[in-house]
Amino acid sequence: MPAKNKIIIHPLTPKRWNDLISLFGNNGGYSGCWCMFWRLDRSDFKKLRGRGTKEILHQMTEKKQEPGLIAYVDGKPAGWCSVGPRENYPALENSRILKRVDDKPVWSIVCFFVDKSIRKQGFMIEMLRGAVAYAKKRGAKIVEVYPIDMQTEKLAGQKLGSYAGYMGIASAFREAGFVEADHASETQLIMRYVIK
Repeated sequence: MPAKNKIIIHPLTPKRWNDLISLFGNNGGYSGCWCMFWRLDRSDFKKLRGRGTKEILHQMTEKKQEPGLIAYVDGKPAGWCSVGPRENYPALENSRILKRVDDKPVWSIVCFFVDKSIRKQGFMIEMLRGAVAYAKKRGAKIVEVYPIDMQTEKLAGQKLGSYAGYMGIASAFREAGFVEADHASETQLIMRYVIK
């Protein structure tokens, strides 16, 4: 991010709910997801997507569950990051592709949403650092992520479509200190940051 921009990251709380709506827009981020793709089993997600998923996220916020972080650039909501213990994401726990690497307790970062006006400026790296700091304050020892690796032969030279990078891009995670723990697929990694 350019030095002139001041970035502040806060947990999503009831008083910040309208800021999230402002950031996500009426469609709830990625086509009505409202960051529920990994929190619900697939059949519930399909049934509830849109108003239902928005209401679940709102209820989580009202119950002070802090379902993620909202980032502000110069006082305006500019980014979202979903972070929490892996077991809080049932669809992730049941994923055949993103299986657990081992039995160590981890916190997972499963989703990013960045306002178009600040994309490709290093903002995701700042969000990652904020998410790791947040997890550390809450006792996490390992933070795990599941990014697309654009440096694979299959994806080399391609551009990401609309929301294909919602779980992040491996190069940003590498820059923030994450290391590869496993390959989930030909193009998707499981990476970790060990908190010292």
